[in-house]
Amino acid sequence: MSRLLPTFDPRQVPVVTAEGDRLLRPAPADRLTPAGLRALFASPPAWTPELRREPLFADRSPAHAAVLLPLVMREELTLLLTQRTEQLSTHAGQIALPGGKMDEGDADATAAALRESHEEIGLPPERVEIIGSLPEYITGTAFIVTPVVGLVHPDVRFQPNPHEVADVFEVPLSFLMNPAHHRRHRMQFQGHEREWYSMPFADGPQERFIWGATAGMLRNLYRFLTA
Repeated sequence: MSRLLPTFDPRQVPVVTAEGDRLLRPAPADRLTPAGLRALFASPPAWTPELRREPLFADRSPAHAAVLLPLVMREELTLLLTQRTEQLSTHAGQIALPGGKMDEGDADATAAALRESHEEIGLPPERVEIIGSLPEYITGTAFIVTPVVGLVHPDVRFQPNPHEVADVFEVPLSFLMNPAHHRRHRMQFQGHEREWYSMPFADGPQERFIWGATAGMLRNLYRFLTA
């Protein structure tokens, strides 16, 4: 029998604080620039990702996937995120990075991330400068995800696919790379203790609740930028 997918409201799960989190500092400002990121990915420091695998929620075969971390080169770098539509079979309604399952025709994770980003939000691959990738992240739905990092020209007009994407929005990279905005949640589910991060962002009157795998990969990016 397949395990049930979680149906809880992540906003209602208690926030816990690890003692070590109080000592963390924001990522250095000189690394939150196109030049700083290019240099860091060209000569990466020794580091260890904080998060690699979530507890599985379903008995299904693993599948490889890729997402793009599209960093828009405005005066201050921003990360482009999507709000998934409610009718999708996995992670419906959640905030996500553009991307998806790798196809047989994809040469590699980068090709998959660029293809999916073009299909989901109309991002032309030629307007993306790929600068590197982060370690694989395994989601609770058994996707083995490679996060690909790219710099995006600010003049791109995004065209969301209405079947997959309800909305697109941008969050300053400096906000996401400040651990003061990282909340650690913990709960019991399916007989196991589950822990994850959220990064709620006030987008005008709307709260964008970034959590789960997306927040986990962003937490790993933070660890990379502060190594």
